[in-house]
Amino acid sequence: MKRLKIMALALFVTTATFAQQALWGGSQIVSPEIHDNHTVTFRLRAPKAVKVEVTGDFLAPQKMETPYGTFDAPGSAQLKEGEGGVWEYTTPEPLASELYNYSFIVDGQRMSDPSNVAMVRDVASVTNLFIIPGDPGDLYSVQDVAHGSVARRWYDSPTLKEQRRITIYTPAGYENSKKSYPVFYLLHGSGGDEEAWIALGRTAQILDNLIAQGKVEPMIVVMPNGHTQNAAAPGESSRDYTPAMGGGPRQAVASMEDSFGDIMKFVESNYRVKKGKANRAVAGLSMGGMHSAAISAQYPNTFNYVGVFSAPPIASLMARDNVDAAKAAEEFVQKLKTQQKNGFKLYWIACGNTDFLYQSVIDSMKKMDEIGFNYTYRESGEGHIWKNWRIYLSEFAPMLFK
Repeated sequence: MKRLKIMALALFVTTATFAQQALWGGSQIVSPEIHDNHTVTFRLRAPKAVKVEVTGDFLAPQKMETPYGTFDAPGSAQLKEGEGGVWEYTTPEPLASELYNYSFIVDGQRMSDPSNVAMVRDVASVTNLFIIPGDPGDLYSVQDVAHGSVARRWYDSPTLKEQRRITIYTPAGYENSKKSYPVFYLLHGSGGDEEAWIALGRTAQILDNLIAQGKVEPMIVVMPNGHTQNAAAPGESSRDYTPAMGGGPRQAVASMEDSFGDIMKFVESNYRVKKGKANRAVAGLSMGGMHSAAISAQYPNTFNYVGVFSAPPIASLMARDNVDAAKAAEEFVQKLKTQQKNGFKLYWIACGNTDFLYQSVIDSMKKMDEIGFNYTYRESGEGHIWKNWRIYLSEFAPMLFK
C-alpha cells in the first residue's frame, strides 16, 4: 500500500512538472527581447539545426510575383549559433514604432517562436507578433484605459440561407448604460474573415485608446464575414473550410451587397444603436473596400460615412479592356450620382503609392471627378499591407459621427 502511495506521488510530481513546463513553455529563453534603444534580439534553441533564419516585416522586403500582382514579401536574416545550441539575431538598427510579424525558418521549415505566445493568423499563415512602443505602436497596444467588449455572435441571414458568424465591438460602459450608439461596419479583404480586423487590425485596442483620448466618439463596430460562401472563419462552422484568398466550401447564393441588409437588421434588433444615415458608417480594405463602395451605392441613402481602403471604388475598372467591365463601370457611376444627390458627409479613399491596386484607384477617382463626386483622398507610402490599414482605421475613425 505504501509503495502504491509513493508511486502515485511520483506520478503526480512528474505530471505537475510537465504541466508547468507546458504552462510556462519549459524554457528560460527570452525572444523577442525588445531593448531600450528599440533594437530587437530573437533567440531559438535548436542544437541540431544547420541553418536558422528569422523572416518578418521588420526586415527589408523582397518582391514576390503572384497571380494577384507584385507584393512585398517579408525579408529574412540568419541567426548565429551560440552556447547550448541557442541561435541568436539582433537587428543592426533600432526599429520604428510599429506592430511587426515574424517566424523562424529552421533548415527550410517555417515554425513559430516557441518563446512568444503572441500569435496571429493572416489567411493561412500563423506568425508571431511584437510591438515596438511609441507612435503608432502604443495605439495598437493594450493600455491602462477603459476597455470595450468583443463578442462573436451568430445571426440569421435569410438571403444567404444560413446562420453566419460576426464579430462585434461595443465600447466601454455599453453593458451598464441605456445609451444608444452609432454603428461602424468594418469589412475585411479577400484573405480575411470575421476575425481579421479584430486580430490583425487591432480594432479593439485602437478604438479603446482613441475613445479614451477623446479623439473618437464611442461607437459599435461590426465586423462580418465578407465571403458569402463561408459561414465563419476556419474551424468556427460545421463546414470544412481551408483558409485561402477567397473561395469556400459552397457556392454563394447571394452577394455581400444583397445580403448586407440581414446584417443591419440583426445589429439594429439586438443592440442599442442610433438609427439614420448620420449614425452609420461603412469602410473596408481591399475586397472589403470594394464591398463598402458597392454597399453604400446599393443603399444610397443609408451611410453618411464611407471608407475605401486600398481598393478602387469602381471595382470594374480593374478590367480596363473588358467591354462588359466598362458597361458595369458606367452603371456604377449612375449609382454614384444617386448617392451624391442623396448626400453624405464623408467619402474617404486611401491607398499606398506602391499598392498593386494603386492605378485602379487613380482611374476610379478620375471617373468620379468627371461627375463631380465629392471624395477625400489620402495617399500613403508602401503597399497592400496591414501596416497601412491600421493607420487608415486610426485616421478614419476620428472623423466619424462628429
